[in-house]
Amino acid sequence: MTTEQPERGARNYSGTATVPQSAPSATGTRTAVTRYLLAGIRVALGWVFLWAFLDKLFGLGRSTPAANAWLDGGSPTAGFLGKAATGPFAGIYHAMAGNAVVDALFMIALLGIGTALILGIGMRIAAAAGALLMILMWTAVLPPETNPFMDDHLIYAAVLILLALLGAGTTWGLGRRWAATSLVRRNTWLT
Repeated sequence: MTTEQPERGARNYSGTATVPQSAPSATGTRTAVTRYLLAGIRVALGWVFLWAFLDKLFGLGRSTPAANAWLDGGSPTAGFLGKAATGPFAGIYHAMAGNAVVDALFMIALLGIGTALILGIGMRIAAAAGALLMILMWTAVLPPETNPFMDDHLIYAAVLILLALLGAGTTWGLGRRWAATSLVRRNTWLT
């Protein structure tokens, strides 16, 4: 009598499914792919925020001409809030456009969110601040041009929250090291 390994999905005598011991784990591969995909999305989204900061700071000519660089006295909020804001909150945003405090808060948010995402640290704070910023920017352009309510700002907000919930800062990031610091262990909201 020979003992043969049952084929994948075969049933043994007790009626339960059998799986050979040497079968590759599809779940493990899927988990690794998911972690790397989330890390890539995290870094890419971090670059979106960091690039916006750099472009507005130096006037690199993409969305901010050199003459409007923040370092040269330009306002990073004057263009979007002053000209592009529409809808029910336009008056509020037009009044805030070009305000030095609003400019500073906006630039600090762009730098902080972008840096945190790229490094994979402070993901909860980065997600909350980024989602808030995206929702505020969404309210500045209500209703969106091409859809009754949905636009990329809401998608970015959802992705930011998802990245934090799934712990995307640990792959290709410093999330594990950050979480192991005594500061973060004492203040878990900083993870």
